[in-house]
Amino acid sequence: MKKFSLLLLVFLFINFFLPAQPRQRAVPTQEEIDFNKLNMAFDAIKRFYFEETNNSKLVEDAIKAMLNNLDPHSTYSTAEETRKMNEPLEANFDGIGIQFNMYLDTLYIIQVIAGGPSEKVGLLPGDRIISVNDTLISGVKMSNTDVIKLIRGKKGTQVRISVKRGSSKDLIDFLIVRDKIPIFSIDASYMADPNTGYIRLSRFSAISIDEFKKSFAALQKKGMKNLILDLQENGGGYLQIAYILTDLFLDKGKLIVYTQGEKMRRSEVVSTDESLFTNGKLVVLINESSASASEILAGAIQDWDRGVIVGRRSYGKGLVQRPIDLPDSSMIRLSVARYHTPSGRYIQRPYEKGNVESYRHDIIDRFNKGELMSADSIHFPDSLKYQTLISKRTVYGGGGIMPDYFVPIDSTRLSEYYVRIARLGLINRMAMSYMDKNRRELTRSYPDITRFKQKFTVTEAMLQELIAMATEEKIEYNEEQFLNSKDFLCLQLKAMIARDLFDFSEYFEIVNDHNDIYQQALKIINDDALYNKILRPLSPFEGSRGM
Repeated sequence: MKKFSLLLLVFLFINFFLPAQPRQRAVPTQEEIDFNKLNMAFDAIKRFYFEETNNSKLVEDAIKAMLNNLDPHSTYSTAEETRKMNEPLEANFDGIGIQFNMYLDTLYIIQVIAGGPSEKVGLLPGDRIISVNDTLISGVKMSNTDVIKLIRGKKGTQVRISVKRGSSKDLIDFLIVRDKIPIFSIDASYMADPNTGYIRLSRFSAISIDEFKKSFAALQKKGMKNLILDLQENGGGYLQIAYILTDLFLDKGKLIVYTQGEKMRRSEVVSTDESLFTNGKLVVLINESSASASEILAGAIQDWDRGVIVGRRSYGKGLVQRPIDLPDSSMIRLSVARYHTPSGRYIQRPYEKGNVESYRHDIIDRFNKGELMSADSIHFPDSLKYQTLISKRTVYGGGGIMPDYFVPIDSTRLSEYYVRIARLGLINRMAMSYMDKNRRELTRSYPDITRFKQKFTVTEAMLQELIAMATEEKIEYNEEQFLNSKDFLCLQLKAMIARDLFDFSEYFEIVNDHNDIYQQALKIINDDALYNKILRPLSPFEGSRGM
C-alpha cells in the first residue's frame, strides 16, 4: 500500500510540477490561411499606409471584388441601397399618398392615392406643390430624391405643404398627417373583351396575392372566363409570392419549381389545394425584361401545358439569392442555389465570372443579333432540349423562357428623334402641360375611358407644342423621323393623358390596343383551335418554339 502511495505521488509531481510537453500544432486549413491573409492585408494598410484611408470603403470594395468574381447576381448593397431596393416589395411605406412628376422644376401631382392622407385633406391631381415645411421646392431644380426626403416621414408626423391650383394666383396651405401608404404591384386590371380578363403585374411584392385575388374576383363578376396575365417588364421580387401565385393556376400535387446548390439539398415546391383558376384559358405575356419570379411562374405554366406563353424570350435568371444582413444594415445577396422548372430546365443564361458588364449588355446583344425581331435567329443546342410534362412539347433551358408563340418587336415606329424626346421625358411633360390647361373641360367631356378612347384625339397643335419643347431642349427637328414615329407619339400622348385623367389601368387600355404581344394573346385566347394546337400539337415536337 505504501509503495502504491509513493508511485502516485511521483506521478502527480511529474504532471503538476514538471514543464508540460509541447503539443503538436494543428496544421491550419487553407480557409484559415486565406482568412488570416485578408486580415493581415487590411491591418497592414490601416497601420502603415502613408496616407489616411477610408477603412469602411476599403471593406466595401473588398466585398464587392469578391462577389464580382462569383456570378452576376451575387451583390453587395449599402444600408441606404438596401432600403431603397426592398421598399417597392414591401406592403407599404410612410408618406402622404401621392404620385408625382417634376414638370418645369415644379412638382406636379399626377394621382392622389384613394383613402390616403392627401385625399383626406383635399389635394387633387393637377395641384403643383410649391413648398414643403417652408422649404421652396418649385423652380430650384431639386432632385426627386431630395423632394421625397422632404415629403416622406414616419407615420403620425406632420408636414405642411403649399400648392398652386389651376390659374389661381393664391397658394393653398395643407397640413397633412403622414400615414402608411400601400405600394401596389398590379398596374392594370380590366376586361379585354366580354369573356377575357386582363391583369398586369409589375412585381411580386408582399401584397401581390391579395391584390391579384381582389382583381380576379372583380373580373369574374364582370363575366371573365379566360385570363391574360401580363408579366412584361416584371423583373421579379419575392420568390415565395411567385410560388403562391403559380399555385392558383395548377391542380394539387404538381411540382412548381425545385432549387438545388452545391451546399444546399434539393428543395421542391409543390402545388396545394389553393387553386383558383385551373380550367379557363390562360395566356401569360413575357418579354426580354421578364425575369426571376416571372420566369418561375411562366416556366411552370409552360411545363404543365396549363397555358400559352406569348411574347419574346425572357431575361434568363435562374439563380436563387439569400439575403445576408451585415452589422451596419448593409446586405449581401448571395447566390446559394439554382432553380429548375418542373421539367428540369435550368434557365440561367450563360455568364463569364468577373465579367458583369458583358452580362448586363446581353439584351443589347440580342437586339443587334436580330433576336428580338425573329425567332429564327435564336438557336438552342440539343443538350438544352426538354419536354413539357403533359403534351411532351419541346421546350428549352439555358437562357430564359422561350415563348410558345413568338412576337417580334416592332422597331419600325421608333426613330432617333422619338427616342431622344422620350428619354428627356418630353411626352410626359407635354401631357402634364395639356392637362394643366384643360383638366376641367376634359373631366366634363370624358366621364369614362370608353368615351375617351372613342372620341379623344391628339391634335396637330399638341404635336407642334411637343416639337417646340424638343427644340428648346436642343433636339433638332427631323421631319422624316417625326413622321415615322408620329402615330406612336400620338398613342403615348393619349395614354399619358388617360393615366392623368383616370388611372394606370386606363393607360394600359390605351397602349394595349397597339401592343403586338397583347393583340396576339387576345387572338389566341379567342381562337379555340389555335389555343389547343399550341398546347397540344399533333407532333410532340411541333410548334413549341413559337410561330
